[in-house]
Amino acid sequence: MTDHTPGSDDGGAAGGSGAAGERPGDVPRTPKKAKKPRSFWKELPLLILIALVLALLIKTFLVQAFSIPSGSMQNTLQIGDRVLVDKLTPWFGSKPERGEVIVFNDPDQWLEGEPTKPPNAAQKVLSWVGLMPSADEKDLIKRVVGVSGDTVECKGTGPLKVNGKALNEPYVFPGNTPCSADGVGGTFKVKVPEGKVWVMGDHRQDSLDSRYHQNDKNQGFVPVDNVVGRAIVVAWPPTHWSTLPVPDTFDQSGINAAANVAPGALGLAGAVPLVLWRRRRTNRSVTEGNTRVSEVTSAR
Repeated sequence: MTDHTPGSDDGGAAGGSGAAGERPGDVPRTPKKAKKPRSFWKELPLLILIALVLALLIKTFLVQAFSIPSGSMQNTLQIGDRVLVDKLTPWFGSKPERGEVIVFNDPDQWLEGEPTKPPNAAQKVLSWVGLMPSADEKDLIKRVVGVSGDTVECKGTGPLKVNGKALNEPYVFPGNTPCSADGVGGTFKVKVPEGKVWVMGDHRQDSLDSRYHQNDKNQGFVPVDNVVGRAIVVAWPPTHWSTLPVPDTFDQSGINAAANVAPGALGLAGAVPLVLWRRRRTNRSVTEGNTRVSEVTSAR
């Protein structure tokens, strides 16, 4: 006698209409269709949106392009150059240093009367994403020559002095003098207050910089809060590509010598007599009442 159990050939024949592994009575499953990838044209708007958002974030927090409209920074920067400005480091509390080329917002109508050409639609879009500066922004670019606490001085045609040190300035426009004996603002002596910087153009006889705005509300100084960032590279045109490092002229240790090293030396000189006095007093207290030590000291 043959014993038929579930799963035997007869049972399999009875349920043969189902899919493999399915029990009798189960509803057959329909295979899922693979999702059809989106076409490039459907993806394009999303890609553009992401690119614009990234460009806006980069412009706001990292790097922004600015064009050079005048010759006040020649020959370091030429008219029409595009520079990239580092906007990130100020977010971490970094302050402008001597020798840096900085972009800053107009402190007090320095650009008053300067003609501005209205931008076209393409320029507006490019400025919005940071590939071009905004026509509405009143920004200037100069070199920092004095920071908080510095004394900056010009007599006659120069040289320019910072904290009493005469600077050798190879970046000054050929044929220009470091200072200008013009009777207007080229001869000066100022001390930079806290939170401000003193700026000058490399084209000294063609730059309306701190020297010529000493009657404004900031007395010619630029508030650090107005600084957009430091120009780090000339990006366009390709033939002008170059970095913008701090020149060796601004050797911080040499310029700071008058302000920092001298007080340190004076402090050390004042400490020596005090140390010697303390040593004599200590020796005296130890030797008092001690004949043996006293005799040895006397024998010397």
